[in-house]
Amino acid sequence: MTIETLNKQVKKDLAYLNMPEKTWVPSRELDGQHIYDAIIIGGGQSGLGAALGLIREKITNILIIDENPEGLEGPWDTYARMTTLRTPKHLTAIDTGIPSLTFRAWWEAQFGKKGWEELDKIPKGDWMNYLRWFREVLSLPMQNNTKLTLIEPIESGMVYRLHLESTSAKSLLSRKVILATGIQGGGEWHVPPFIKEKLPKNLYAHTSENIDFTNLKNKHIAILGGGASAFDNANYALSQGVSEAHVFIRRKNIPKINPIRHMEQSGMIDRFHTFADSTKYKIMSHFFYHNQPPTNDTFRKASAWPGFCLHTGEPWLDVQQVDDKVKVITEREEYIFDFIIVSTGLKTDPALRPELRMVEPYIFRWRDYYQAPNNIANPLLDAHPYLSPGFAFQSKAQKGKRLLHGLYSFNYSALISCGLSASAISGLRFAIPKLASAVADQLFLDNQKELLEAFFQYDEEEFVGEVPQHSKSTNQNQLLNA
Repeated sequence: MTIETLNKQVKKDLAYLNMPEKTWVPSRELDGQHIYDAIIIGGGQSGLGAALGLIREKITNILIIDENPEGLEGPWDTYARMTTLRTPKHLTAIDTGIPSLTFRAWWEAQFGKKGWEELDKIPKGDWMNYLRWFREVLSLPMQNNTKLTLIEPIESGMVYRLHLESTSAKSLLSRKVILATGIQGGGEWHVPPFIKEKLPKNLYAHTSENIDFTNLKNKHIAILGGGASAFDNANYALSQGVSEAHVFIRRKNIPKINPIRHMEQSGMIDRFHTFADSTKYKIMSHFFYHNQPPTNDTFRKASAWPGFCLHTGEPWLDVQQVDDKVKVITEREEYIFDFIIVSTGLKTDPALRPELRMVEPYIFRWRDYYQAPNNIANPLLDAHPYLSPGFAFQSKAQKGKRLLHGLYSFNYSALISCGLSASAISGLRFAIPKLASAVADQLFLDNQKELLEAFFQYDEEEFVGEVPQHSKSTNQNQLLNA
């Protein structure tokens, strides 16, 4: 099979499923401006999957917007520096159960079944190429180079005006807004305050940023953090000519257990919504404690470099600028480095998202709804939004219910409420139908008056045959004699 043959198979499969079907949602305008039924913020894997999910619900008046140029949506060709994905290759994600849309189908079309059998983990570049193909073969509507700056509820929250930084439009209108903005989309990447306050920006960067490693050739760098991305960046930096890369971990040992692997095979990802709040919180507290370890191949590659150095059980106490270098002070020693890479994860809180500033005060957090036992309480978890099973924001007040009606958080901030779902490859196949169904249900109820009026007024005759006269007489005699 070739890609051309696969493309034809996709079209055939969609035709068999009668996709896309005519939408059932009544069209609307406001002051002459078109109103979308749903706008998806983010054109990465979550946004693409969400779009297909909506199309399967016969919601086709949609648009995806992304702040990046076409083909550079998501992290895969920007700041993701791993060699391969960490997810097992056999897990499906955004195909919504259509075999010809799976990564495996795309891979085998190029490398055959033997190539699939020989593949260990999916190379990140190939995953990005698959996402580009997925968008193209489905002709998904996307507007690139468009950044969302503000979500403004109008018409009592039944419509949102999206304020944009874009060369094509300054604003768009939509009934529903889906924030498919990835890992960082529910908050911001975290840099410890003592680093931000004491060092100029030219001496450090977070792993989520574009880093010019050509300027670091033959230099000594330090990486703060013990998660998977720390080792990804160490390996990448050394491969680009960095002389020494020192990884500092506050724990005495590298995390070895990856809870995600158990969640993938236990039903916990797809059935997470059935848990009580206390159980959800306990599960995610355990998840946060273990963190995600580096893959074995990435660790082997990083540790094989002569310039790799691992510091376990050595948290940083302070940093200082010394001329054009950085002094790192730990409990054991003082070090001098040319540059620092921060791999300390992210903080999730709707208050950190400027586009939500008009509605953020009304958003329910977990701390508003559930008080965790002291032994597992974690302020990082407490700041997450408390979402519905369909990823909708929930409100603290009646006014907020109107303002938040139609806003969905299909990003990493859904972790505590909806589990490993909205931005993790492992969970997308379960999350997309839940999101699409929730959006469809809400659109249907929003428009029920118009839909019901059309139902009760429907008078198109389907039966056009004429009943024979003798049949009428027979029926009348039978009724009289009954």
